Amino acid sequence: MTLSALHDVGRALDVVLDGTTLAQYVYVPTDVQLESPRPYVHPVRTRRGDLVTAFRPHDHVWHKGIAWSLPVVGEHNFWGGPTYVHGQGYVQLENDGSMDHVALTDLRVSPGRVDLTHTLAWHTQAREHVIDEQRTLGFVVPAGRDDAWVLTFETTMTNVSADDLTIGSPTTRGRENAGYGGLFWRGPRSFTGGTLLAPDFSGGEEARGTRGPWMGFVGRHDGTGGSSTVVIVDGTDTPQWFARTEQFGCLNPAPFFSTEVPFAPGDTLRFRYAVVIADGAGDPTSAAALATLGTEAISA
Repeated sequence: MTLSALHDVGRALDVVLDGTTLAQYVYVPTDVQLESPRPYVHPVRTRRGDLVTAFRPHDHVWHKGIAWSLPVVGEHNFWGGPTYVHGQGYVQLENDGSMDHVALTDLRVSPGRVDLTHTLAWHTQAREHVIDEQRTLGFVVPAGRDDAWVLTFETTMTNVSADDLTIGSPTTRGRENAGYGGLFWRGPRSFTGGTLLAPDFSGGEEARGTRGPWMGFVGRHDGTGGSSTVVIVDGTDTPQWFARTEQFGCLNPAPFFSTEVPFAPGDTLRFRYAVVIADGAGDPTSAAALATLGTEAISA
């Protein structure tokens, strides 16, 4: 097994395993302001090379693979596109902020693992500096498995503004069962109609809004008809989950789903997650084993 990192300095990092690019982390994007420019992981592939992320889908062009995306940060939008306004629906406001790379502070390649840490400054659309962030991603190839790998994501955010930046969601602003925000994965178009997995559960969108330590998604690929499984593990709390199968495939552990999280000047918030990418179709039992891989990766 040969794991390597190809660094396009000042733009992106590719993680390659035995000739297959497992993931590219674009930390300096070129997106327009409407899409809330922020780092993202895309493409993401399984170990046999199947693509499991979508980039700028026509229905939501601000969806970018796997990305830390927050639609309600005070009065600012770090998700992209329009903002939900109760009684008016989605309204395009001048509030799409950006998460801007400042400095790469660590990059390590070791057997079975690549780790990257960088700092970011969050700016409002008016270019006010409001949040400092330190973010670490790990790309982990577990020993003893040839069908799965793990992306770990850790963030520490500090409010450096003079304003209250309480974090919420469209649900906390009045839209029922739309509590998205946080680490968001968007699957490829062919994953529409896939299956959600959770402890002792296999089904559809009735799982949205439920709580649990992990949730998974099984989708099928065009061309081959094969399947892949994505499992996300929450390493901070037991959140509610935002997930879709009908319009498109997505997963999102949503710590702000139905309750706002205070974020006053000087406050610091920390979150950590694991995203397990596996070949083949899973079920609740096999997904639980994948979730264990994720838990081990963020605990290492």
